[in-house]
Amino acid sequence: MATRRVIRLSGPETIDFLQGLVTNDVNKIDEGLVYAALLTPQGKYLGDFFLKKQGDDVLLDLAEEQADDLIRRLTMYKLRSKVSFEPTTLSVVRGTKEMPEDALPDPRHPALGWRAYREGEESDDGSNWDAIRVAHCIPASGVELTPDTFILEARLQDLNGVDFRKGCYVGQEVTARMKHKTELRKGLKQVRISGDAPVGSEITANGKTVGTLFTQAGDKAIAYLRFDRVADEMHAGDAKISVS
Repeated sequence: MATRRVIRLSGPETIDFLQGLVTNDVNKIDEGLVYAALLTPQGKYLGDFFLKKQGDDVLLDLAEEQADDLIRRLTMYKLRSKVSFEPTTLSVVRGTKEMPEDALPDPRHPALGWRAYREGEESDDGSNWDAIRVAHCIPASGVELTPDTFILEARLQDLNGVDFRKGCYVGQEVTARMKHKTELRKGLKQVRISGDAPVGSEITANGKTVGTLFTQAGDKAIAYLRFDRVADEMHAGDAKISVS
């Protein structure tokens, strides 16, 4: 089953429509893929996706499990905007080896290689995506990125997913306030792990909850931590956890 869905947005107001909704500057689409997110008015994550220019249209590359809900929300915001949403038969092809001519670099991090959009089955070159994500603390849709997430705690500002100069978008006020007026007290960090514990395991130290364990690869993992409770030794189930 495909893990991604590609939707075509068309119409003379497509760019302006997206620009008023998503976290990144959609005008950068002329330079390559744009990575962005859609937030609630309270600044919490609804979904993340890639935007690609194709002629006068825009391709929306998003996680299959989020697609129906995100399209419903975009349709709700559409009102009288001259923009339409159409399914495509395109699939996402990605890899970390030599980039083909029809591909574009993944804007989040060079280690994530490239993405291309073709007719046919979704595919990749066998890269160990979890290991890459853990090595660079890159969150994934539906794993580290959940409806309770504030995107700055999930490092989207470090992954070219947020533009603080673009102007208003849904959830912008909360995001800007977190950026400029507060120091983040929680967020994603790479940790060391010794032992096994399932994704979603509670991390504890000194009898208190410190956070949640997520994707693991080898002796490293991504964890969501409350920074003021981080200790030299923490536990998640039978596993020992420490900050890298």
